Amino acid sequence: MTDKTTARAANELARIAALERMAILDTDEEKAYDDITRMAASICGTPIALISLTDRHRQWFKSRVGMQMTEAPRESSFCAHALETPTHPFVVRDASKDYRFKANPLVTNDPNIRFYAGAPLVTSTGQALGVVCVLDSEPRDITLAQMEQLQFLAQQVITLMESRSTSPTPD
Repeated sequence: MTDKTTARAANELARIAALERMAILDTDEEKAYDDITRMAASICGTPIALISLTDRHRQWFKSRVGMQMTEAPRESSFCAHALETPTHPFVVRDASKDYRFKANPLVTNDPNIRFYAGAPLVTSTGQALGVVCVLDSEPRDITLAQMEQLQFLAQQVITLMESRSTSPTPD
């Protein structure tokens, strides 16, 4: 293994451990998260908005607007791509023309994603756990102001998540 591959694997283990400490995966719907998701869709004018958390094998939706699915395989996840650059928003203006996504089942089948914009959920220790994202079945753009608001909403999600964290107590 190269040093870069080893570092990436170690980062992934730390990211998964941080996600598990949050004790949020597979929890019930919660109004605070649902309010943030509705606000994201409203701000960006999209029919779909999600709070997505990515574990080893899937992306799971803590909150969703405009989508019935509650999870999707990680290999078809737009959000997993967003986690690769956690300090920057991730935008795909037309997924049907993007080499990374044009054969993706979420693009070629329901919900026929064309547009995706996501703000990574980065903990205070720097771990990217998921994304607040907005989606549309039509190609489009997002304004700088909308993206900034999406990033503010992502920070609110992290604040909520960190307040529930089950960090181990010191010996």
